[in-house]
Order: sequence, then structure tokens, then C-alpha cells
Amino acid sequence: MTILAEVKALGQQIWLDNLSRSLLENGTLARLLADGVCGVTSNPAIFQKAFAGDELYRADIARLKEQGLAPAQIYETLAVADVQAACDICLGEFQRSGGNSGWVSLEVAPELAHNAAGTIGEARRLHTLLARPNAMIKIPATDAGIQAFETLTAEGISVNLTLLFSRAQTLKAYAAYSRGIAKRAAAGQPVGAVRAVASFFISRVDAALDGKLPENLRGKTAIALAKAAYLDWQNHVAGAEFQAAAAAGAAPVSLLWASTGVKNPAYPDTLYVDSLIGENTVNTVPDATLAAFIDHGSARPTLTENQEQALADLAAAEAAGAELETLARQLQAVGLQQFKQAFDQLLAALG
Repeated sequence: MTILAEVKALGQQIWLDNLSRSLLENGTLARLLADGVCGVTSNPAIFQKAFAGDELYRADIARLKEQGLAPAQIYETLAVADVQAACDICLGEFQRSGGNSGWVSLEVAPELAHNAAGTIGEARRLHTLLARPNAMIKIPATDAGIQAFETLTAEGISVNLTLLFSRAQTLKAYAAYSRGIAKRAAAGQPVGAVRAVASFFISRVDAALDGKLPENLRGKTAIALAKAAYLDWQNHVAGAEFQAAAAAGAAPVSLLWASTGVKNPAYPDTLYVDSLIGENTVNTVPDATLAAFIDHGSARPTLTENQEQALADLAAAEAAGAELETLARQLQAVGLQQFKQAFDQLLAALG
């Protein structure tokens, strides 16, 4: 049994936070799935890097330019084809798991982050364009994104809600999902095939806070925040709101740990994987972190270990001046801007 299979047996899925034509065509993604990887995430920064560095795109980009397509059309043509191919490779995993794993995410355009109606329309369009049962539409967890999340859930579109840093905002997302499921069930529509993940970002929290905290708290806040968020999730799943959705046949939202490559080289390179293993969660990891975890990671149910200490660490961080909800809003704004910059640079290069 590979370490990825061990993690899977503990109830967590490891997804690959990367996508490129080479990964699809040279058999790498298929091999990773055979070893225990359970899905794929993408974002504008990932596609920017892929288009710039993967020779397999050059001929298609030249051909699409000759056809007179605008940069945004070239991007969408390439990205949709890659996500469809990844969905096809992951389809066996999707079917074997009864729809619980084997998902591949494609993100809506970054400029729609604060436009609920625009996000809904774009998500519907991409969902139809992808035409794959295991395709997730990725939308940011702004207030507008959470509003869109409710509508899309009611329509049966599976969503990856991204750029979460806040426990409060994550709870809003759970409530929106439950309302969407209730609307769908009330309309007589099946809810059992709908899935959602709430992508909670990890390493950026420590990167933002470590320089402002006492040495004994550095490198602890992000993991403590994740453990507290998981406690919130456990309480939510046991509560009346979700139990009503479960009675209709709905699966819960799964917490997904994102940004799990370490940014401080002094920390163990598998810190944010080893420390966050728990049932009904996902960890999406970049290539280097995945390779490190396969080589020397450890698999045990760490997410439920020392939860009281995690809450104490959060309280200590806040007492030392960390305003976690304020920081969450700031980090989300920075993340949105980074994705927009990557998307703009990608389009400029394609032009």
C-alpha cells in the first residue's frame, strides 16, 4: 500500500494541484491515480505556468491564433480541453467512489469574483461546455461567490469554493450549501450527485503572521486554524441544518486544504500534509510537496489530535495581536489579485 493509499484509507483524499498537457499525455496523471491520488485542481496561475513552459501547447496555440481567436478564447479552448481530458482519466476513480472522488476543477474568470449573477452565468456555461460528470466549477468564496454557490447547488452543479481563510466565511458557505440542497429537494430534484469542497488556504496564514508573533507561536497558527475549522465542520455536520440535507440524500461539503506547500524553508516540507489528515477532507498539493510526502511523509489521523491545544494556540495568537478574521479578508483580497494578475499575464502572452 502506498502512503497515498494509507491516507485514503484514513478518509482523506490527496488531489494534485497542477494540470498540464504533458501530465495528461505522458501518463503521469494516470500513474498518480494508480498510486492513490484522487483528483485534480487548477487555477489561472497553474495554466499560466503550463502554457508558458509546456512545449505540447505550441502547435495548438499557433493554430488557434491562425483561426483568429482572441486570447481569452484560446485560453478557454485549451483549458477546457485539458480539464475534459483530466476528467476522463479520473472517471474510473469517480465511478468506483460513487462520485465522492475523481473530481477536476476549472475556475471562473477572476474578474467575476464580486459579481454573483456573472459567476452564476459563467459557471452554468462552463458546466455545459465541459460536459463531464466529474467536473467541478471553481468560484471564489467572496460574499458574491457564496451567493452564487447556493444557486449553483440548487441547480445541481458541483462547486469548488476557493480562497477561504476564515472560519466565519466557511460557516456561511455551509449554510449556503444546505439552503441550495433544500431548494433542489423542494423542487423534486435529486441531490445525491451534488458535491462541494470548501478550499481553506493554509500556508499563507503562517507566512503573513509568523513575523508578528512570538517565536513559540510561529508555524502553528495555520494548522491550529485548520483544526478549529474542522471542529466547526464536525459541529455543522451533526447539526439540524445539515441533517435536513442529509435526510434528502445530500453529501456534506468537504473541507479542502489548499496552499499546502511550505513557504518557510525552515519548516518540514510535508508539514501541511502530515498535520492535516482527517476523515472527509481533501488536501490538494503541488508536485514538489506530493513527491516529498510520498518519499518521507507520515500517515495518521492528525487532524483530530490536540484540538484543545489548537484552540489555545489560536487564542494565544489573537492575544499577541493576530486579528484572524481581518487577516482572512486581506489574504482573500491578495489571492484574488494574484489570480487576476496571472490571468492577465496569461492572456497577454497568448496575445
